[in-house]
Amino acid sequence: MAGNGLPSLGRVKLTDLVPDEGLPSDSYKLSVSTLSQSLAQYSAAIIQFPMSDGALLRAALDSARLYFHQKPSYPSADMIHTNDPRDWCKTSGYYADPSLWQETYDYRPGLTPPDSNNGMEFSPAGLPDIFALLGKVARVILDAISFFLNLRSSSFSKILDNVPLRPREISSSVLSVCCHARPSFQGAQHHNFATQEDGQLVMFSDHEHQVDKSLISLVKSDKAGLHIKDCQGHWNLVDEVLGPQEAIVYPGLALYHETAGYFNPALHRTDINNLQSNLFGRCSLAFKLMPKSMSSLSCSEMRAAGHGVDAQFQLPVPVDDFMQKAHPTDQLLNRNSVSNFNFNATQEGSTKPTTRRRKNDSRSKPLPPSKRLRLEAQRVLKERVQDIADKKGIKLRFCNLKECENHIHTLDSPCANIRMEIGWPPGVPFVHPHDLPNKAKMGFLEAYEPGWSATHDMELSLTEPGQASQHTAN
Repeated sequence: MAGNGLPSLGRVKLTDLVPDEGLPSDSYKLSVSTLSQSLAQYSAAIIQFPMSDGALLRAALDSARLYFHQKPSYPSADMIHTNDPRDWCKTSGYYADPSLWQETYDYRPGLTPPDSNNGMEFSPAGLPDIFALLGKVARVILDAISFFLNLRSSSFSKILDNVPLRPREISSSVLSVCCHARPSFQGAQHHNFATQEDGQLVMFSDHEHQVDKSLISLVKSDKAGLHIKDCQGHWNLVDEVLGPQEAIVYPGLALYHETAGYFNPALHRTDINNLQSNLFGRCSLAFKLMPKSMSSLSCSEMRAAGHGVDAQFQLPVPVDDFMQKAHPTDQLLNRNSVSNFNFNATQEGSTKPTTRRRKNDSRSKPLPPSKRLRLEAQRVLKERVQDIADKKGIKLRFCNLKECENHIHTLDSPCANIRMEIGWPPGVPFVHPHDLPNKAKMGFLEAYEPGWSATHDMELSLTEPGQASQHTAN
């Protein structure tokens, strides 16, 4: 299954993901594998809730429809959402985004919603129960991801809110009750947000999408319309065949950073075509498990488990800064586009020292063999190994160097299947090329780039284009 990938979105029972003491059961290992592979391949998965929880979700959606149906046709000025990143952990109560024809009620424990027109703001029913349910589910999913990545159990707990919250604490995680395209909501008529094509509302183009900054997001809707981009760049309608007690789970930017890029954040968009004749629009429950503001994303657990951590994830990032900073998704998600990021950093980040070093010599000094091997091994990993793993839906989980020296001589080792699937060089430990000795790096490079030699002219790729052409002329 790892070689061919999942034929469709992975579907996992919540009861099979709940861990027990002792050795993992076969159903747990299969569920964790299906969940993780679906998140890697489709950036989403389907979670099946027990019967009683499904009834609670349906009741909450019914309450949401009635709540938004009684709202005014156009929101007041103070209810218009400004999308200020500084307020990422302060949203509470009702607000509207007319440009997307969307209304939202945010429930955040510990924060009282503002009064509406100096009166009591009534909320959809059952939000505390839904928040508690989806919060537990999101943490169970994080524990399953920890197991898949060979991390310690509850390894994400240090960046999550306390359970329960301490006095005067405000939840970083949020439950958003959303309504798209309510026919009685007239706010969108005051904004140029859509065009007409064949009598349908066009709400997005191919380059328009959203990405959550959460660790895990869970979405339950009453009508299909959620599209998520998979690892092949295709948009999939992920909630088209959801059962009454099923919900969609997808990873966010915080998980992408905390796992050093092992789980790409889901690019998603909502289609509201064919909802004009519907009385209530499209209602959904969206729970976002967020890291707490007074913490940092550091990838320390990934390093402790022996995973390779790229330079872009090496430094800890305060969560509050992470939430307020813009993250261009085209640079985050396209691994091939950043395969030479070390070369660009050398050119752009240290131009003055480089110029000073080359002032007295028309040719730059060759790199030491160890430095050249390290850079070339990193390039080969990015361009060859990662490409093979992505095409086969495999997430690379590197071993510890000392432990893997024994793994390569056994057939039932933890990394045996992955090494066989991607054609890892025989006799080379399955660790990040940065961690390999130079002699092992040679075998690694020769396996993935036949004909490569240590005399490969790497220095030309490290110079500016003008200097490279001058060297060629000389």
